[in-house]
Amino acid sequence: MKSFSKLLDSFGEGIFKKLNDKKIELENQGKEIHDLFVGTPDFEPNYRIMKVLSDACLNSEDYKYSLRVLPELKDEFINYYKKRFNVELNHEQITMCNGTQEGMCHIGMCVCNEDEYCLLPNPGYPAFTSSAKLAKANIYYYPLLEENDFMPRLDLIDEEILRKTKYVIISYPSNPTGGVITKERYKEIIALAKKYDFIIINDNAYSDIVFDGFESFSFLELDGAIDVGVEFYSLSKSFNTTGARISFLLGNPDIIKAFDKLRSQYDFGMFIPIQRAAIEALRLDRSFVLKQQAIYQERRDALCDGLTSIGWRVRKSKGTMFVFARIPDKYNDGMEFSIELLNKANVLVTPGISFGPLGDKYVRFALVKEKEELLRIVDIIKKSEIL
Repeated sequence: MKSFSKLLDSFGEGIFKKLNDKKIELENQGKEIHDLFVGTPDFEPNYRIMKVLSDACLNSEDYKYSLRVLPELKDEFINYYKKRFNVELNHEQITMCNGTQEGMCHIGMCVCNEDEYCLLPNPGYPAFTSSAKLAKANIYYYPLLEENDFMPRLDLIDEEILRKTKYVIISYPSNPTGGVITKERYKEIIALAKKYDFIIINDNAYSDIVFDGFESFSFLELDGAIDVGVEFYSLSKSFNTTGARISFLLGNPDIIKAFDKLRSQYDFGMFIPIQRAAIEALRLDRSFVLKQQAIYQERRDALCDGLTSIGWRVRKSKGTMFVFARIPDKYNDGMEFSIELLNKANVLVTPGISFGPLGDKYVRFALVKEKEELLRIVDIIKKSEIL
């Protein structure tokens, strides 16, 4: 058989496969693995969402090609974004995709030609790099540093790079760092986008998981934002519907039109029962979302305070369902520490190198266990003497 595409060789899976294989090996030995690896919410979806989806699945008409976003869903989303973020939208400024990962991986091809430049965060979510590779774009990574509260400083990037930049991806609250961004910093980025004529793609997946009184916002709230960019908004983490893959892209109508044109080449639209479930989700009172947010904060405090109390000082994340922890000084890198943590404590975390070179000295914990279980994991780490 002839070889496969060279593009596939650029998509690394070694780190995740190595850790997953080790997890399976230990489970086959009868070991209990404490899995804080993947960020899948452990909360149940609201019953009303499941009921609407279930009922729609019994309607044969809803099994046809959808070919579009239901107008009533766009109407509901317009109402939701107005109430949630005070952002006014119209139908031409909204479309959907099967999850932000799918949308993000394709949007680079909409806005960027081969060999044009994009700016991506380091550390950052791996799909951002995949998107650039699919678009055959040149990548310039901008650093997210702990001493800067993991916020970008695009104003420090060389002007020659900014002039060549076609698009930049901004993602806050940030996976993996748990950082948040201020409106003032974002206004600076919008000003740079206008000055150097690049597009902003904002990933707003974790806006409903923020801590310590911080108020998340939509980038589209800010003056001039819709002139220069678009925003992904997902129902996955807010409404615990990760498997349903419900994501919206909203903002600049020209970018929305280009995105829809590309999607028409490989997709016939989102399954209508899922669109009906999305309508129901957007109608729900946000009280349960706020309750979940408080629980995530309790979990963050339990994990970070617990680890600090046993000698591993861990910075508290300001948002997302993750904690990005700098590894103890005696370890060379996050991969070495992750393997040691799995071998000695049966705790599975994600090495920070998975998110880029600047994550090399970190590991990422997912807050997907109850507070009591996280405290038990802290005790297990202490008894393992890994620290």
